[in-house]
Amino acid sequence: MTCAGWLLLIYLAVGGIYWLLNAWAAVRLTGSVRRLEHLCPPAPTIWPKVSLIIPACNEADTLEAATRSRLGEDYPNFEVVLINDRSTDATGQIVDRIAASDPRVKPLHITELPAGWLGKVHALQKGTEIARGDWLLFTDADVHFKPGTIRRTVAWAEQRGLDHVAALPAIESAGFWLDVVLAGFLRLFFLGIRSWAVENPRSSAHIGVGAFNLVRRAALERTEGFAWLRLEVGDDVALGKLLKQSGARSALINASRHLRVRWYGSIREMAIGSERGAYTVLSRFSFARAVLVGTTLLGLEMSPFLALLAFEWPTMQLAGAVTSGLALATAVYLVRWARGPVLPALLLPVASVILAFFVFRAGYLGWRRGGILWRGTLYRTEVLRTGTRVRFP
Repeated sequence: MTCAGWLLLIYLAVGGIYWLLNAWAAVRLTGSVRRLEHLCPPAPTIWPKVSLIIPACNEADTLEAATRSRLGEDYPNFEVVLINDRSTDATGQIVDRIAASDPRVKPLHITELPAGWLGKVHALQKGTEIARGDWLLFTDADVHFKPGTIRRTVAWAEQRGLDHVAALPAIESAGFWLDVVLAGFLRLFFLGIRSWAVENPRSSAHIGVGAFNLVRRAALERTEGFAWLRLEVGDDVALGKLLKQSGARSALINASRHLRVRWYGSIREMAIGSERGAYTVLSRFSFARAVLVGTTLLGLEMSPFLALLAFEWPTMQLAGAVTSGLALATAVYLVRWARGPVLPALLLPVASVILAFFVFRAGYLGWRRGGILWRGTLYRTEVLRTGTRVRFP
């Protein structure tokens, strides 16, 4: 075999191991993370008060319908802290209108952002200050709830003595090609953070979900609080880390039959939305690292499909075909578990190319701008570097 042949063999072997680990992790994930609809916990003697804390910045298109769905919950003891975070659209008027129509809603208007804070983290901090619940449910402005979601989750958390429950929503389709990219992203996210180990107190694995982060107030008060997260762009995941490292008991559930959200409206929106995490968490503020991470990701993801082009080595082609089948089966298996569409998951190579491009793009823009541009504000690299808490990989 030629030198090129040996290099190709080594490459395919590494790619094969990568996809075997993907498949193994997918099975562990789906076997350990419970579905909310399968939980049947007994009702607690007294239902603890729950405060829903909902930050909204220019969310006029989605805020009212999503908030009304949460007000339709059958939980017996809850309040909603609805936060207008420096919005320039009609979000503030919607907040006041909803509050005027339901006494369970506390409106909060934020007009200024103090130096050294990201907007959403600051809004969560201010909302927590006026909330009165024993449990705090941090949830994004565009999430729709099915009645019974809070009741079942709180009862389960109380039964198991948990301090933090993150719940995965169903992501509404906004187009076929966006579904292709989302299928690839969610697979990498679930597996990269070791979701199956979140509930293990001896593991450092942690998670948070912006759609649904339920936190026991007493557990949050034992941490350094939101001040520790004030410059973290991945605030939802970092909240899970903050709690886990303080000794809180965390868990992850699949609530795709109870929660739904339209995450992005287009691939362009996803590219812009991914800039924060790709530049800070993946690239660690380095364009060179962005190139390295993106190239490595693309190489591993594409390895079995590139093996199909090894016409001079039929055995390698056969191995590539087998590994390609394993990769596609893993992708479909996970997307079915998450209640997503199956067909987009089969275009895994397309998703891999686009996701690698997102990483390259975020690294370049972060380097050129000297930071990240988020909701019209430029956050400088030197400032963000001091407050980034999440690291991956």
